[in-house]
Amino acid sequence: MPLLCEKRGQVAILTLSRPEARNAWCEAYNEGFIDILPKLEADKDIRCVILTGDPMGNAFSAGADLKNPKTHAHDSMADFLDELPERRRRSAITLVTDFSKPIIAAVNGYAIGIGCIVTYCCDMIVASEAAEWRLPQSRLGIMPAQGGTIRVARWVGKGMAMRLAYGFPLQADEAFRIGLAQWLVPPDKLMEKAMEVALHIADQPPLAARVTKESLRSGFDSPLSEAVLGDLYRFAVLEMTEDKAESHQAWRERRKPVFKGR
Repeated sequence: MPLLCEKRGQVAILTLSRPEARNAWCEAYNEGFIDILPKLEADKDIRCVILTGDPMGNAFSAGADLKNPKTHAHDSMADFLDELPERRRRSAITLVTDFSKPIIAAVNGYAIGIGCIVTYCCDMIVASEAAEWRLPQSRLGIMPAQGGTIRVARWVGKGMAMRLAYGFPLQADEAFRIGLAQWLVPPDKLMEKAMEVALHIADQPPLAARVTKESLRSGFDSPLSEAVLGDLYRFAVLEMTEDKAESHQAWRERRKPVFKGR
């Protein structure tokens, strides 16, 4: 399977690994996410996930595999509509977006097409100085799918999303400046920084980390009054957890808390 999974303590590292094709996207990636993400969801020891590309491919992901004649091809609209529910269920974009634990994209080179879109389905981005984002679909007679332009607009605004949508590249330093990437590091420090970020999150009460993500994800598209009301319920739920009691008691006793996810 070209989607590799490595566990380092409370952090799982998922690697897009087709180095001979610059980690270009393939159906096996979707199958890998379908297989792996539910297991990581259920694994109480895993509190944060890093998604990156095999460095041997010199890219995060070069996007769709255009060497495959079935890429971007459908026999008929009827067949497309029949297949649509299953395609959506099997989509890595949907699976990554809906994953409840924090996911960090560690972008170590070109992130093109779907390889670009999946980075901002994650929750935060650590970028190598060699990273570059591109959406070349319009030059191929198609468009960024799965809300690709709308998703990036929510990170950086309409104008920059439009620029990307028409194929203009976005270099790492500018991605950091406009807030698409939250950290910018030399290429040889990428995974070190990504692990530092992941461990910072993994060291927090896991229920609070998950509910914090849920609050931002769900509230981003809601009226402020509804987002505030939802957060009142989330806050009340967290107040009743064992980890909340442990964190407060540990603070009083000046010791490191031990969280159990309860």
